[in-house]
Amino acid sequence: MATQLTPPTLVKGARASRTTIALKMGMAISGIVFLGFVLAHMYGNLKAFGGHDAFNEYAHHLRELGEPMLPHEGALWILRAGLLLALVVHVYCAAVLWRRAANARTTKYVMKKHTGAIFASRLMRWGGVTLLLFIIWHLLNFTIGKVNVQGGETNDPYNLLVDTFDVWWLTLIYLVAMLALGAHLHHGIWSAAQTLGWTGTAAKRARAKTIAFVIALIVSVGFSLVPLAVLAGIITK
Repeated sequence: MATQLTPPTLVKGARASRTTIALKMGMAISGIVFLGFVLAHMYGNLKAFGGHDAFNEYAHHLRELGEPMLPHEGALWILRAGLLLALVVHVYCAAVLWRRAANARTTKYVMKKHTGAIFASRLMRWGGVTLLLFIIWHLLNFTIGKVNVQGGETNDPYNLLVDTFDVWWLTLIYLVAMLALGAHLHHGIWSAAQTLGWTGTAAKRARAKTIAFVIALIVSVGFSLVPLAVLAGIITK
């Protein structure tokens, strides 16, 4: 009696499908980690409205978290390492998924239909690249290099913030990045909800879309308030 074997292509396809789901889960979970960080970071930025001492006291306490069990800035470096790991996972998963999607398009059409899904996918891709470049500059500006384009002091967090956003083109770059962040969060939160199985009904889908829009709006506007206030002369040295 002949033994019936499962076609290898089906096994390969099932394996690829499982890997794709794992990659999407990796993106969703790492995205949630970043969402928690940006909300906390936004809250900290808004301390600038309290003035020089309030903002610098907040920045100082961040470096004292976990003391004396941890060394000075120990908790901050643990947080940075966790965020770096989440960033690597997020970028890796996004790159692999994008490459798979590109390879899957084996048929080329003379007339391409640019659907909303295609536009959203492209927006996520280029928005992600924009944010990655901005994160590198942001770290050089405020954390690693502490670059003050006006030539002022760099060891005072509040004054560095004011000097930075008092330059109109730096504020413009920041605002463009916040628009990209808002768009990225809007689509990313919706995609994460789908991946995690939170959009099984019409009501759940509507709720997920509303939550994604509200969070994206809060984050993008919340981050934009400080640079706009500096440029308008509301927040000053």
